[in-house]
Amino acid sequence: MPANKPSEADLAWKAAQAALDAARQLPAGVERFEALKKAGKLRLEADRQRTTEIGPDEAGPGKRGMCPND
Repeated sequence: MPANKPSEADLAWKAAQAALDAARQLPAGVERFEALKKAGKLRLEADRQRTTEIGPDEAGPGKRGMCPND
């Protein structure tokens, strides 16, 4: 049985997470601030893609890509 290919939304999420991890390794300063800001924007867009992919009926508390505090 062939393995499932990750969706574009999942790949975007992994890339955004990698950007965040890299930004966290930078020393304090403007460069780190800008990297964290960019990583946050990437994560937001990736989260929107994931939510769109699963559809509004499946989205909700405890679901993939949704904040548990909503």
